[in-house]
Amino acid sequence: TTAAVVEATGEFTGLTFVLTGTLPTLSRGEASAIIEAHGGKTSSSVSKKTSYVLAGEEAGSKLEKAQKLGVTVITEEAFQAMAAAPASEEAAPDQKEEPEKKPETEQMNLFD
Repeated sequence: TTAAVVEATGEFTGLTFVLTGTLPTLSRGEASAIIEAHGGKTSSSVSKKTSYVLAGEEAGSKLEKAQKLGVTVITEEAFQAMAAAPASEEAAPDQKEEPEKKPETEQMNLFD
C-alpha cells in the first residue's frame, strides 16, 4: 500500500486531521498511516484545534462543522500533494540562505 512506502519526515508535526466521507483512492486507514508517518495526528471530531479536514465523497456533519468553524477543508488530491511535498524551508534551515546583514552604520553611538 501507499502507507508502507511513506517515510517519517515530520512535515505534519503539530497538525491534526479529521477524515470524513469516502476518499477516492485511499482507505481511512491508509490516510491515517500517512498522516502519522509524517508526524501528524488524526481525530474523530472537528474542533477549533483541527488543522485540516480531509473530505471525500458523501462527507456529512464533520464537513459542515469544519466550514462553520473556519477549518481548512482539503481533498485527497491536495492531501497527497502535501504528503509528497518536500519539507518546508523552515523545517530545513541548513538549506536556507540567510540574507546578508549590513553593518549598522546609521546607529553609531556618538557618546563613546
